[in-house]
This record gives sequence, C-alpha cells and structure tokens, in this order.
Amino acid sequence: MPTEILMPALSPTMEEGTLAKWLVKEGDTVQSGDLLAEIETDKATMEFEAVDEGIVGKLLVAEGTEGVKVNAPIAVLLEEGESADDIAAPSATAAAPASAAPAEKTTAAEAPAPVAAPAAPVAADGGRIFASPLARRIAADKGLDLSAIKGSGPHGRIVKADVEGASAAPKPAAAPAAAAAPVSATTAPTMSMGPATDTVLKMYEGREFEEVKLDGMRKTIAARLTEAKQSIPHFYLRRDIKIDALLKFRGELNKQLAPRGVKLSVNDFIIKACALALQAVPTANAVWAGDRILQLKPSDVAVAVAIDGGLFTPVLKDAEMKSLSALSAEMKDLATRARDRKLAPHEYQGGSFAISNLGMFGIDNFDAVINPPHGAILAVGAGVKKPVVDANDQITVATVMSITLSVDHRVIDGALGAQLLQAIVENLENPMLMLA
Repeated sequence: MPTEILMPALSPTMEEGTLAKWLVKEGDTVQSGDLLAEIETDKATMEFEAVDEGIVGKLLVAEGTEGVKVNAPIAVLLEEGESADDIAAPSATAAAPASAAPAEKTTAAEAPAPVAAPAAPVAADGGRIFASPLARRIAADKGLDLSAIKGSGPHGRIVKADVEGASAAPKPAAAPAAAAAPVSATTAPTMSMGPATDTVLKMYEGREFEEVKLDGMRKTIAARLTEAKQSIPHFYLRRDIKIDALLKFRGELNKQLAPRGVKLSVNDFIIKACALALQAVPTANAVWAGDRILQLKPSDVAVAVAIDGGLFTPVLKDAEMKSLSALSAEMKDLATRARDRKLAPHEYQGGSFAISNLGMFGIDNFDAVINPPHGAILAVGAGVKKPVVDANDQITVATVMSITLSVDHRVIDGALGAQLLQAIVENLENPMLMLA
C-alpha cells in the first residue's frame, strides 16, 4: 500500500520549511538511510534521509517550494509489487505538486489513496517519539506501544523492521489530568506587531526604497529577540579587564603551537574563561524553563557567529573539559559550517550561556540581548590601550577590554551575577590559571 513521506520536523521549533532540492527522482529505489532531499529550515539546509525502503512513486512537492508545513505529504513511497497506478491524487495538505500538469480525475474505486500514518506518538515525558510513517501504521494495526520499542534507524528512529517482530504489550497508564504539562523552552515565539505594513508604506510614500523579503532566519531572529526584550528582565554588569598578560601568554603559546598549525585567538581564551567560571559558580550555570530553573552540570557555551542575513550561536559542549587548542579547532569548524548554513539543530541549540564578541569590529562596549532560555550572555568589546593606575599608584599604559554581562534576573540575582563576572575576570587576567 502506498505510503506518504511527510515533511520532517528537523528542529524542535520548525513549523514549516523549504524543499530546496530533491536528491531522488520518481522510479528510484531507496533504502533506509538514503538521502531523499535537502530541506531549508529557518537556520540551515539539512539533508533528509529515508527511514524505509521502497520505490519513489511520486514527488508531490516541487523543488524550491517554500512554506511546506511539517507533516504535509511531500512524496509517495511504493512497496514491492506496487506501481504508480496505485497512487491517488495527492492530499490537499501538500504545498504544491511536483508537476504543473493537472491530475486526472480518479474515483476511489479506481485507485486507493495513499494511507497516511497515524499521528506522531508522544512519550510519557512529553517528548516526541521518532518513527517512520510505515512503522507507525504497522504499530497501530498491531496495537504496539512505540514508547517501548528501541529504534534501529537513523538517529534512533523506529523503522519497519523494529515493529514487524514486536508483540503488543499494555500501554502505560496515562498521567493524571491534573499533572502539569512539561514546559518547552524552545516553543517558537510569534513576532510582536508594530505599525501595520500599509501604515509604514504610506509613511514613506514618494521616497525611494527597496523592499527586502524576510527569510526564515530573519523572521526567527525578529521574533525571538522581540520576545527576549519583552519577557526577560535584563540587568547589566560591566567590568574593564587588563589583558596584557593574556596577550603575552597567547603569543608564547602560539609560537609553541605553530608547528602543529594551531593559532589561538583571544576568543578561545574567553570561551575557556567563561566555561571555567560557570563551574566555579555553578548556581549561575542555569536556564529559565517556564515554571522552573534548570541548573546544568557541564559548561555548554554558545558563541555568536555573524553570517549573511543573520547569525548563529553554535554551542561548544563540555567546554570546561576541553583544551584551548581543542576549543579553537571546534570553534573554527562550527563557524565555517555556520556561514555555509550546514549546522545541524543540535549544534546550535542548548547551552546555558552565550558570548557575543564585537571587539574585532572596533566596538568598545555594548549590551547583548539574552538568547532564551539562556541565563546570561557576555558582550565583549575591543582591547584598547588606556592609561591606568597600577598597584603602586603610578599611571601606566595597559590594554583594557570592556565586557558587559547581560543577566536574566529570574535565573541569576545581582550578587550571583557579580560572582560569575568576577570569576571570568580572574581567569582572563590570570590566564595560566586556566591551565592549572
């Protein structure tokens, strides 16, 4: 029986995407794990894999189609012995047909419609269970509880082979109705409305301008940052850091690392300093989760990377455990793939703390907007030579870098934020401590 292939949800917040390119054509035979298409989300272009074997009977959505809703049919997969004659007209939920030719009228008696799989199941903890459409349909027919089945497909997805040999078992009892539903910290925000489009257009009537269409990334940035400034009670803590010792130490290390082709940046030291500071002040290593605070054990540090039309915040996980050279290599890789929009969602989601460094652009200091659900973000300015008073009350010249910690007051109070910032400053002014 023909099976519909549905538009996948490639990230927790994805509601629709663009089918950028088909990597198969009608009539191709595919196996589980074969690449089917390239899908553009709001942040990246990702490859979509087949989770079942079969023959591509029909492509329902044309390449380049925008706004394809998650779980809308995009293609039909045939099983062995089936032909294209078994496929009825595509479901109304498909965004656009792959062919512009009008479909012939077909009655239900002449060709059975592709059978859509049951809705994506949900685990007891509220998380989504990933299963192929065919596996969901077989499980529904056999009365199987998918939450009790371990998937062998890509990324643990449950596929046909996993359910064919499984036996039905009683499903766990539903949670009491009064129990609070789990809160998702990654729910897609909606953009706050400003003046109506017509009002703004009339305001600039007679002036020359060019309209710039908002892509998915710009829409997401606008919505999330509007939400952040409206809903997060920001407060700001500022410090000046003398980084001459850091610059000297960095120069010495780079000379020793040159034969290995490693060159550390100031940003690499800042990442390490923040990761260790989160371990020294563990209560500040936290995120806001709607009705609770989650205190993380590892230091997962996000770093803002500017790209054309927006930015990414790839996350360096377990940063406190990694050497400076390892952090440098990982950051270079993440930044390169971010600019090519090739990051997977798990590489730019999560973390409890972020760094935004505009020092390389000559910015002395600025205030960064917290990226929810993070508890804080560090804004880093340029290192500038300034007159300072030394320990002997003598005026001397030092390289001073201004940093500002933006803090979510729901997660971190003032004194706790000051402790975290002090730990960051100590690490940067005494860089050898980070290697101890």
